Amino acid sequence: MAYSMTAFTRQTQDADWGSLQLELRSVNQRYLEPHFRLPDSLRDLEPHYRDALRKHLSRGKVECTLRFEPAQGNTTLHVNETRLATLAQALETVRAQVPDAAMPDALALLDHPGVLESDGLDLERVQHAAHALFDAALDDLIAGRAREGERLAALIRERLAGIRDLVAEVRAHLPAILDNQRQQLTDRLNAFKAELDPQRIETEIALLAQKADVAEELDRLETHVAEVEHQLTQKGPVGRRLDFLMQELNREANTLSSKSIVADTTRCAVELKVLIEQMREQIQNLE
Repeated sequence: MAYSMTAFTRQTQDADWGSLQLELRSVNQRYLEPHFRLPDSLRDLEPHYRDALRKHLSRGKVECTLRFEPAQGNTTLHVNETRLATLAQALETVRAQVPDAAMPDALALLDHPGVLESDGLDLERVQHAAHALFDAALDDLIAGRAREGERLAALIRERLAGIRDLVAEVRAHLPAILDNQRQQLTDRLNAFKAELDPQRIETEIALLAQKADVAEELDRLETHVAEVEHQLTQKGPVGRRLDFLMQELNREANTLSSKSIVADTTRCAVELKVLIEQMREQIQNLE
């Protein structure tokens, strides 16, 4: 099954200690790139979250946002004076080195990690709930990526069917195209046969037929299409492999276009490039 890199989920939990809301959002990225926005009191959860993402996902930019609101009357806030004094000393050093530097206001100081603390809250219960909430969100995110990947795979298969039809069309017309080209060349050269060596004429016809023969390109197109189909059924990340196959398909389409000697083959080559580009755009979303 192919997985998309695009998905979103939001999970919430309410309890006597307050409420938690966790969002996971993933978009396209060449590698796995997690970003976390967590409350300072729950910052210790980040290593667990990061390891879980690495275990289950291979690619994508993943943004994890956790919001925590303690129940009213359940906690008491106080200032960590030691932490605040350390921060004030650091600010004085900055002021001495950079007199024009803007200093933070009181709210900004309270927002600094570790300055504002709370009492009366069973943080272990909150962390346990946040663990479970993240696991549920990750399962939902993966399921969303799977559903989106299934839809993308269906769109890709539609284009593969279109490529097969175009290859079959060119292949069906190929003998007539080659025979017609041979006849046209023969007719043109017959006017000069008194001046040209008959063996040379046959050699030129054979060379032209060889140049115009695109059977090998059609075979490779069919092989690449079959490999794309195979990759769509594989477990694990397939996006990079499929992207490589798009390059190979495009290479064969370009060769087919360059060897074209009739308008119908040129048209098929152009349509092939359109279908391949449409697939490539969809594959950019696959893990």
